[in-house]
Amino acid sequence: MKKLLNGELFFALFFIFVSGVIIYISSAKSASKVSQKAAAHLSVQNLRQIYSNRDSTKWEAPHIDKSVLEDFAKELGLADATSEENRSKILSHLELKPLPLTPPYPQENPYTKEKADLGKKLFNDPRLSLSNQIACASCHDKELGFADNKSVSYGHDRAQGSRNSPSVVMSAFGTHKFWDGRASSLESQSLFPIADPKEMAFSADKAVRKISKIKEYKDDFYAAFGTRKITKELLSQAIATYERSLMPHHNRFDRFLNGKAEDLSDEEVLGLHLFRTKARCMNCHNGVALSDDRFHNLGLHYYGRDKYEDLGRYEITRENSDVGKFKTPSLRGVKKTPPYMHNGLFPHLHGVLNAYNAGMANPIPKEGATYNPPFPSPDELLKKLELSQDELNALEAFLNAL
Repeated sequence: MKKLLNGELFFALFFIFVSGVIIYISSAKSASKVSQKAAAHLSVQNLRQIYSNRDSTKWEAPHIDKSVLEDFAKELGLADATSEENRSKILSHLELKPLPLTPPYPQENPYTKEKADLGKKLFNDPRLSLSNQIACASCHDKELGFADNKSVSYGHDRAQGSRNSPSVVMSAFGTHKFWDGRASSLESQSLFPIADPKEMAFSADKAVRKISKIKEYKDDFYAAFGTRKITKELLSQAIATYERSLMPHHNRFDRFLNGKAEDLSDEEVLGLHLFRTKARCMNCHNGVALSDDRFHNLGLHYYGRDKYEDLGRYEITRENSDVGKFKTPSLRGVKKTPPYMHNGLFPHLHGVLNAYNAGMANPIPKEGATYNPPFPSPDELLKKLELSQDELNALEAFLNAL
């Protein structure tokens, strides 16, 4: 009996000891989690103070590949990207910036209110189309971020296009227009949709003849240009002036960069930091427009797949090196303009981020098939990112704030 009691006492004491150890470990884990959260909060608060400081030279250097730095060194007329002075100039050019108060306008087509008002009227007028049913605004809807929220757009007689309608917002920046860069100015860009058989199915000359019969337009052109003679050159200048004016107002991101430290949430601040560093976004999305105005192959060309095939920039230049390349879009207002990519492949931003996190597509040619031009390799800037789900969520939160 005494032995039994001693045995029970031993097990009772052992149970108390083990329970104490478990409680201690559990408490230690809880304390560790609290400590980690506190450290993360402290880290975000540090980032908040750093990034809301207007002096970007105090920020951590963005993760930008050597090839990108060298490319922009040439654009800026610098001998190389290796010296500290030149590197500083390049990074200053590429760094994220708040929007200017007004968009840039070319000397040959300066802004006037009368010209912008006329351009807005033309932009929204379906009489510029053959059917009198399709306007520029049909695919670039103000309520949808000046896009249309369709994978690919529909035009004349419900003809289906092959590409997603890019937003017109931020079109004042950069020199390449359309996904394939076929136009080098907004003036020339504005006339392409009028003549495209799958869009407005008309011509600039016919559109001019049509609206020249409308007295109201003659008065509007006189107010804008000092002449009642309507030409396609003046028509394009008016539409381009309106399109350039479509720069978004300063938002929380701009205010944050201008010193309003509390205008972004903790998650958005972390997303901003990831955007500049680990996620490697600034290799292509940089500067005030958040676009390098260049062309990249993300492996989404579907080369050799019949109706899905789109060789992008190659269709314009006929250069083998341009097969499958498409222009980098601005990320300003990106929350409002799904679906994403040149073919509207991704309905949601998190799908885009997951694809980049995996290193994007890496298509391979069909065995035994012959390709002319040669089958392209994806852009060398694409890498697996190994972002956690929390990091992807933070990155998406930041993009939604732009």
